[in-house]
Parts: sequence; C-alpha cells; structure tokens
Amino acid sequence: MSFLEDVKTRRSVRAFDGKAPSAEIINELKEYAENITNPYGVNVRFVFLDAKENDLSSPVLSGETLYVSAVVKKAEHFEEAYGYAFQKLLMKAHQLGLGTVWIGGTMPRDKFEAASDLKDGEYMPCMSPLGVTAKKMSVKEVLMRKGVKADTRKAFEELFYNGSFATPITESASMGMGLHDALEVVRFAPSAVNKQPWRIVIADRKAHFFEAHDKGFVTPDYDLQKIDMGIALYNFETQLLSEGRTTELSCEKPEIKAPEGMDYIATISF
Repeated sequence: MSFLEDVKTRRSVRAFDGKAPSAEIINELKEYAENITNPYGVNVRFVFLDAKENDLSSPVLSGETLYVSAVVKKAEHFEEAYGYAFQKLLMKAHQLGLGTVWIGGTMPRDKFEAASDLKDGEYMPCMSPLGVTAKKMSVKEVLMRKGVKADTRKAFEELFYNGSFATPITESASMGMGLHDALEVVRFAPSAVNKQPWRIVIADRKAHFFEAHDKGFVTPDYDLQKIDMGIALYNFETQLLSEGRTTELSCEKPEIKAPEGMDYIATISF
C-alpha cells in the first residue's frame, strides 16, 4: 500500500487476540527500531517489554502480551523528535500487520518506567502495545472511541491555510496546490484525545507548522501536544518523500502572525 493508504487504514487498537506476535515480525521491528532517526538528531531509544515477564498491564487494553516504550532525554525539540521517531516505528508495526495505540497516561507509569530501565535525565512519555488486533472490539474500546470521536477529523479549512491564517485551504484547493495527500496524512494522524493540535500555513513551497494549545496536555516534564506535532511532521514529510520530493526541516520562525494560544513549531520546505 501507499503511505497515504497505510495512514488511513491504521487505527488505534485497544483489544488484541491474546497471542504473542511472531518472533520473526518482532525481530524485524526491533532491527528497524535500531536505525530510526529524526531531523532533530535527538536520540530516542525503544524498549520492547513482555507483559507477563514485567507484570505490566493497562486498564484501557485487553489481550495484549507485548509493549514497546520510547525513551528520551530532555534536549531542544525533544518532544517533536520523540513524536516523529515513535510514529515512524508504529507505522512500520502497522505495515507488518500489528495493532498499536499511543498510550500517554492510562497505565501504571512507575512500573513501565522501571521496566524501561530509565537512566538519569530520561523520560518515557508514551508506550504502545504490539499485537494482532482482536476480531471484535471490546465494549470498553467502542466507548473510548466514541468518547474521543476517534473516527472524525477536523475539516481542511480548520487546519490548513494559504499564506496566512486569514485564508483557509479547502480540500479542493489542496488538490490544485499538489498537497492534498500530504495534508490528508496530517489530518488522519493520531493525537492525544484526538485534539488534532496541528495547524499548517503554506507559503512559498514551505509548510509552517503551528501548535494550537489545549489545556491539560503539558506536564512538568514535557508537552504531549508537541509530541503530536512530531507525529504530524513525520506524516507530512514521509508522504512528500514517497512522492519523490525533496524536503528539509528547519526551525526559523516565519513572519506570520498566529492567533492567540498558537505557537510556531517547525517548517518543512519542499
């Protein structure tokens, strides 16, 4: 499948079939994880955790036997780098036929951090189960998806803009700009409680990414919505690369006036 199809066919999975994924698939994913990089040059390490061996579970999951956590040290842009790198791994897991879901809060954090063997100065904002999706969603999973409106996304006009925040981009206009698929993979990206905090202004073959803040996502150690922004950056850039385009990420703030409560994150030139 194309990257666009991969993004649109992936969903957050919270109910698994109770069987351990094949060793062959997990070994391929582990090898892939060792070579994941991000445009910020921040090191993100991945830890694969057996549920039974480490006595791990989450109240929002069922049937899972394996997890992967991502660990990072504080550095400039570490949250964006974290989201970018972890999304890259979870998209590979999806391509290998595994179900995943970003978990940032609904877990016994102390136990997952201990199992991940955190070093001084390291943080483990998120983890994901890895497994074969159950044939039927659990009642709990159905209710959670309804609660966050998991199957809905904001319209193009609410997320994407041409030149400034005064001119929204319609879906039809995005096609004329040759950016429909790149914007669509951002629109379908996962985010904490499906808040979709990304806003993009397109100007002079550059996509300027801004974070629209919501209350309750900033901890003393990191901003979960900046992690979401890293996910969006990965999806956008990967789609452009899949189309044979050349990209470059920079963090030079453009002279674009952003609405209150919105901060500049990064720019991808294409």
